[in-house]
Amino acid sequence: MTRTVGLLFLVAAVMLGVAWFADNTGAVTIVWQGWRVGTSTGVLAAVVIGIAILTALVYRFWRGVARAPQAFGRWRRERRRRRGYVALTQGLVAVAAGDPHEARRQARRADVLLNEPPLTMLLSAQSAQLAGDEQAAARYFNDMLARPETEFLGLRGLLIQAMRADDRQRALTLARRARDLRPKTPWVLTTLFDLETQVGDWKSAIGTLQRAARIKAIAPLPAKRREAAALIELSRLAAAEGRDRDALRFAEQAHHADRNHPAAAAGLARLYVSAGKLHAAGKLIESEWARAPHPDLLAVYRLARPVAEPLQWVKQAERLARLAPLHRESLMTLGLASLDAGLWEEARRHLTEAAKAAGGEPSAGLCRMMARLEEDGFSDPAAARSWLTRAAVAPPDPAWVCDACGAVHTDWQVKCARCSAFDRLAWRVPDRARPMLVESTPGRTIESHPPPASLPSS
Repeated sequence: MTRTVGLLFLVAAVMLGVAWFADNTGAVTIVWQGWRVGTSTGVLAAVVIGIAILTALVYRFWRGVARAPQAFGRWRRERRRRRGYVALTQGLVAVAAGDPHEARRQARRADVLLNEPPLTMLLSAQSAQLAGDEQAAARYFNDMLARPETEFLGLRGLLIQAMRADDRQRALTLARRARDLRPKTPWVLTTLFDLETQVGDWKSAIGTLQRAARIKAIAPLPAKRREAAALIELSRLAAAEGRDRDALRFAEQAHHADRNHPAAAAGLARLYVSAGKLHAAGKLIESEWARAPHPDLLAVYRLARPVAEPLQWVKQAERLARLAPLHRESLMTLGLASLDAGLWEEARRHLTEAAKAAGGEPSAGLCRMMARLEEDGFSDPAAARSWLTRAAVAPPDPAWVCDACGAVHTDWQVKCARCSAFDRLAWRVPDRARPMLVESTPGRTIESHPPPASLPSS
């Protein structure tokens, strides 16, 4: 629209000029070298304008001819570049489609057409990986390390290769170099944390975890739980090396990091007992029992509140159970304490209530306790055998179960003894299909396959 209006104004100006010269005729005489030329003012103006236009056209033509080779070269380069980008795109599509031959062909074509290694190195490396040539891919990734613009991509490729080859030390070195290059990249921090936990570098893992939490690469609650798990393992290692003060300090930090971690309170209480702080251990367990009763807490509580007679332990168990009177673990604790003290009717009442608290179906451990009650307390072998038969098909008792592979452990560990998953043990009822028990002794596993069956009446 603007150009049209401008053109109209130009035509109007020309027409006004022509009209003005027509109305105001005049004569012009030019004498030069014995020549005398006479004409009107309008004709002279037209000749001058014509000469100017002709000069401009001749200049444009000369300029176009002079620049033709350069323009042709630029056109060829742009055409070559467009073809190179097309080849690069088609190569990436071939990688996504899983066609190694087409990907490699397009990578070579893009490399020739573009002659820009930073753009084609990654495609060449990916096509080599797709073809199964890891050595060629590694060469491309190493070449990428020499260029600042591709160094991070090269590190990522080599890191993935090292992790696939289970070369943890090399993977750890590459991950730390990637972190130094880009310290706020989420996947770098989470990968580095996983590698540091795998090799047992717990202090570095905690530092990496805290950086990941700051940039929100890991949610706050999972970050606190993982930090507590790493601190618990640090405490255990310090205790094994005889550094009792460090062990206690790490255990307190673990409990402060995540009070809900299932192993933090029991570990801290056990160290309090080892340090002779029985009162502190007892108070800690009572506080945690009121919030979440657990058999591991009970085992340490017996050390923190030592008694000589079974009846005295019944009193201690009643004191602990009052903190969570309706919980299954409290009722099981009272039942076992009464059983050990020979309080048969009390034991039956508590164990029956424990079965109701668990949903009405007694667990295998409770069935065995009932069998002992019938055998020792009421001298009824037939009832005891019935409970033992029932225990064989009853639901298993809660245990430390790996959420990654389903392995059942006798105690909490920072890594699953079967699949090495970090902090994946949860206190729950194991799956009944194919439970696997992993003892504390490394390498020892016991598999059992209980058949599903209906429960016989007692």
